[in-house]
Amino acid sequence: MKKTPTTPTKHCPTSKDAPASTAALKDLHLPIIKIVSEEEEMHVKLGLEMEDETHKMLVKWGKEVASDEDYINIAISDGIKHLISSDK
Repeated sequence: MKKTPTTPTKHCPTSKDAPASTAALKDLHLPIIKIVSEEEEMHVKLGLEMEDETHKMLVKWGKEVASDEDYINIAISDGIKHLISSDK
């Protein structure tokens, strides 16, 4: 069983690696994912205004430093939100 890495990697998934949205996940059957630990982090979501070029630059930098673990956390979080909203 593969555990997610604890050190950042340079692999960035492309659109061909994943569904276009979590709505597409409803037909995808994933194997069981076991939570082996949890860590609380302080998270603040900022509402930002910026020029389009600044936005593009920050997205590029973010993609350069994002790890596989970052993508996994985003997918799990979004999947949970989708599951909750579909149950309403």
